[in-house]
This record gives sequence, structure tokens and C-alpha cells, in this order.
Amino acid sequence: MTKNGTTRGGETAARGDLAGITRRMLLLTRKLSSSNLRDIEIATTPKDEIWNDGKVKLCRYRPRNKSALLGPVLIVQGLFGRYTMTDLQPGRSLVEKLVAGGVDLYVIDWGNPTRADQYRDFSDYADRYLGDALDQIRAVSGHDRAVLLGICQGGVFGLCFAALYPERVKGLVLTVTPVDFHADRADPDPTHGFLYVWSRNLPPVLVEDLIREYGNLPGEMTGAVFQGLAPARTFSKYTTDLIDIAEDDDALETFMRMEKWLADRPDHPGAAAKQWLIELFHQNQLVEGRFTVGGRQVDLGAITCPVLNIYGAKDHIIPPLSSRALRQHLGAAPYEELEVPTGHVGVFVSRHAQRLVPDKIVSWLSALE
Repeated sequence: MTKNGTTRGGETAARGDLAGITRRMLLLTRKLSSSNLRDIEIATTPKDEIWNDGKVKLCRYRPRNKSALLGPVLIVQGLFGRYTMTDLQPGRSLVEKLVAGGVDLYVIDWGNPTRADQYRDFSDYADRYLGDALDQIRAVSGHDRAVLLGICQGGVFGLCFAALYPERVKGLVLTVTPVDFHADRADPDPTHGFLYVWSRNLPPVLVEDLIREYGNLPGEMTGAVFQGLAPARTFSKYTTDLIDIAEDDDALETFMRMEKWLADRPDHPGAAAKQWLIELFHQNQLVEGRFTVGGRQVDLGAITCPVLNIYGAKDHIIPPLSSRALRQHLGAAPYEELEVPTGHVGVFVSRHAQRLVPDKIVSWLSALE
């Protein structure tokens, strides 16, 4: 026993832990200094561009087996991030597993909006571009209807299109999609809904002034907001968590791929951002039937196709109650939910989700045929 009451065995263990941390820190420093983020490739599943309209382009993933394809299915990502998160790396890719499961899969890439795109709104993305892309898919696949696989804000685009053009949509797969933008108020989990509270507390006049100044919402700004939603988690990710995986090359590679995806944050077109923050977050117009796209009101009850709604039980960005609220606003459309025990991005990249989500989507698509 030492004078301060600690055991020499405890001191030895502490020194051993410190030595191990120091060793991992040095190893991590060498690995990071020898790597180049630009050299890390994501979204490597083979695909071909089949249509474009300026910055917007449509790609088709190369099917492994051209007979008995499921779908067609169009991935619709929102404007805050890239679709590449669904194809992060071989072996941990929703896209790869869907293609392997026989899905005729397409993706729409919104490109890099500039100030010239500041007046583009939901009518452009959830109506015109989406409709044009589906026209191309119909020409390529020979199918009059397609399934929309919406991701977060892209799921809202899909809901709007399916409500306005029910005859053109065969099914809706929604992932981490907000529907009721005030549902977080009833969520007992204090870690859910920080983004909702923050967004609702932005005065509309401030939103309008901000977008008038920049034209669009800068990607760096939205990225900082998402990082700031969980500051302790963000801090640990770049400190203790990173040190812990220093000796695990696979985990470190996944970390680097995720960082590349996070760094590729496009600007959000200004007019659509105003609708998102004011008409949806502030005024909750979608579930109240007051939201308009292309001059028409969006009535969620007009959706007739089957819906598969996938959400993260631990999602701190889109609270589960916000996604699950869809059930009560649909009419007679067949509805099914899948809860994934992860957070927002984990629905696509976590090991648990990789064992659960792709198989569920493929089996659900098979039932549509």
C-alpha cells in the first residue's frame, strides 16, 4: 500500500493502460499521416449514367442477373447529403446487397447546387426532376410504375410525389424520413429531437435573411449543425473512439470512408431550404395537408401504394415518433414498419442494419410482384 492509499498493482495497471494508449496514439498518427482521404473510394458498386438534366443525373446500377428483376427501384436522397452513404464500402453497402438480391436499382444524384440554383424548391425536386427520372426509368425498364426508396428528406420528396401521382408509384420504401415535424414534443427520450427544437427556434425572418445573404444554405453550415447535435459524441469520436480502433484496420477504414462522406456536404438550394425550415419544421404543413408542390396540396391520404417505413430506434436526428406518425395520415394504403436498433446513419451502415435492412427490403419487394 502506498502513502495515498493506492496499491502498487493499481499503479502498474495504470502505467500499463497509459503505455497502451500512447502506443495506439502513435500508431494512429502514423496511419493517418500516411493515408489520403482523397484516395479513399466510396460508392464503388458499378453503375451507368442513363440521363441528366444539368447538374441532376440518373444512374442505373448494373444488374448481376438480368432475369426476374425486382422493381424498378429509385433511390431518392435528400439535399443535405449524398446518396453515396448507401454504398459506403464493399461488404457494408445497402446498394450492393440490393443489387445482389435481384433489384433493378437506380439512383438520382442532385449534383452540386450553386447560387444559380437558389430558386429551386420542392416543386423542382419532388415533382419535375423526380417525374422526369421516372419517365427515363420507364423507358429503360419497360415498367409503367416504380418503387421509390426515399432517404430522410428524399423520403418526403417520395411522399409528395406518391400523393400527387399515385398511378406512377408501385411502392414506397421510406428510411429515417420525417413526417410529423412536431411529433418530438411527445417523445419521452431527451436525446431525440434536438434538430427539431433547434430548427423551430430559428425565427423565419432569420432563415429568410440567411438565405438572402448566401443564396443557399452552405454545406459547411449544415454539417456543423449536425455535428453539434451531439457534441459529446462528436468529441469522443475524434478522441477516445478513434484511439480505440487504431489497431483495427477494418474499423479505421470504415471511419475514414464515413469521414469522406461527411466532408462531401453540398449546399442546399435556398428556396427548398425555406420550405423545409419554415413550412415544414415551423408550420408542420405536411401532416396538416397544407403543403403544396407544383401548385397542388399534398394529401398523404391520397397515397395508394404499399409503404415500408424504416426508422432508427436511436435516431437523434429524426425522432422515431416523427417517422411513425405516417401511419395515422395514410388512407387505406398497406403499411408496414421496421425498427432498426441504431441511429440515423446506422440504419444504412451498421453491422446490425446490414443483416436486417437489405433482406427486409428484398422480401418486401418480392411480395409486390
